[in-house]
Amino acid sequence: MKKIILTITLLILALAFTTDNTIITVKGSDTMVILAQRWAENYMKKHPNVTIQVTGGGSGTGISALINGTTDICNSSRPMKASEKEKLKQRFGTLGVEIKSAKDGLAVYLNEKNKVDNLTLEQIRDIYLGKITNWSQVGGDNAKIIVYGRENNSGTYVYFKDFVLAGKDYVATMQSMPGTAAVVNAVAKDKNAIGYGGAAYGKGIKFAKVNGYEPTAENVKNGKYPITRYLYMYVRTKPTGAIKDYIDWILSSEGQEIVTKVGYFPVR
Repeated sequence: MKKIILTITLLILALAFTTDNTIITVKGSDTMVILAQRWAENYMKKHPNVTIQVTGGGSGTGISALINGTTDICNSSRPMKASEKEKLKQRFGTLGVEIKSAKDGLAVYLNEKNKVDNLTLEQIRDIYLGKITNWSQVGGDNAKIIVYGRENNSGTYVYFKDFVLAGKDYVATMQSMPGTAAVVNAVAKDKNAIGYGGAAYGKGIKFAKVNGYEPTAENVKNGKYPITRYLYMYVRTKPTGAIKDYIDWILSSEGQEIVTKVGYFPVR
């Protein structure tokens, strides 16, 4: 019996030493989850010795995981704050490395039955600040505007607040949703709803034109669509080994082609 146990133990140890499998963990932005999963799936097909584990939870959650040392790569739909970089420096002696991995035309979602097709940036701001409360004020039906948004750990929540609302607080009646898909679902079910999120999630709703322009690849590239942003990847130090190979592939023409297929826009 002892010989059998010893033999099994040696076989397990041998397997452990001969199996060259690398695990890369990716965590963060809900906006980027679909894109990150597509990257991971396609990369692993060609690199069977690499396992890439992708989870969401929001940009803030991903940044916290990077600071805590529980993820290799953080996905974020907003830049890291100075205070977050300082925490990273205190723990690891580095401010982190920022990689712009894609561009997003941050879309304003409307129900398909809504008469309104175009909103100015100022009108969107006033809706989310509670200054405009009825669709009739922007050319629609006489109906109360039902406002949806993201939770405050979301990079999209932060970006929208900083860029669209100029740093002011959201209207108190805004219904905060745990993910972009939940925002889309809510707007799709309510004729009088409005929401916001990544352009890649726009299924079953319509995009509002903003200042006359839709979030298309051409309008994002030429700067005509006014609500655009980069989607970031963060690592603690200059990437090396398998992580560098993976990031290099994401930034290659093959990786950027997936960006387009998912519904976002390449960085080049």
